[in-house]
Amino acid sequence: MIAYLSGTVKFLFDDACIVDVHGVGYKVFVDAQTRQTLSVGAAAEFFIHTALREDAINLYGMKNLSTFELFELLLTVSGFGAKSALALVSKISAEDFSRAVAAQDLKTLMSLPGVGKKSAERILLELKDKIQSSPEKFSAQDSTAQLDAAEALEALGYTQAEISAAFAAAPKNSSTEQLIKFALKKLAGR
Repeated sequence: MIAYLSGTVKFLFDDACIVDVHGVGYKVFVDAQTRQTLSVGAAAEFFIHTALREDAINLYGMKNLSTFELFELLLTVSGFGAKSALALVSKISAEDFSRAVAAQDLKTLMSLPGVGKKSAERILLELKDKIQSSPEKFSAQDSTAQLDAAEALEALGYTQAEISAAFAAAPKNSSTEQLIKFALKKLAGR
């Protein structure tokens, strides 16, 4: 499974891009916020979800780790596929979504694309415990320091799951360097 890509943007489409990674072009479907940051010829990196179907292998990429985590969480909801999850994360931040679910805010969820009353109720039912058990999960991951630290730790070979677990116990408002040191100690078992 492809979990991360880093390369040069070769082509841009409304909802996707083609990224050249050492001479191989990968088509990556992206959320609206990621799409706005991309330009042809510029370097780009993505957290990737690989969706396997009978007729296709699709890659869904996000630059923001919290958006990526929300995207993958939405895939656990009955009836939610990758395209609907991508449309949803394009319209609401992970932090706002987390607040809406924690507050059982049906109206906010129903205002999202492709989410009717039954879908919103299903989201609230299936994600309430998952989001309330870690109410600050998404907002904490939004910081640039955490994104930079996560990138450095991935380069050292750590998985996203290991990094997220290490960051969960990190002091708030830590710098990139502090996060890396903290995570390395945590991952080494100290």
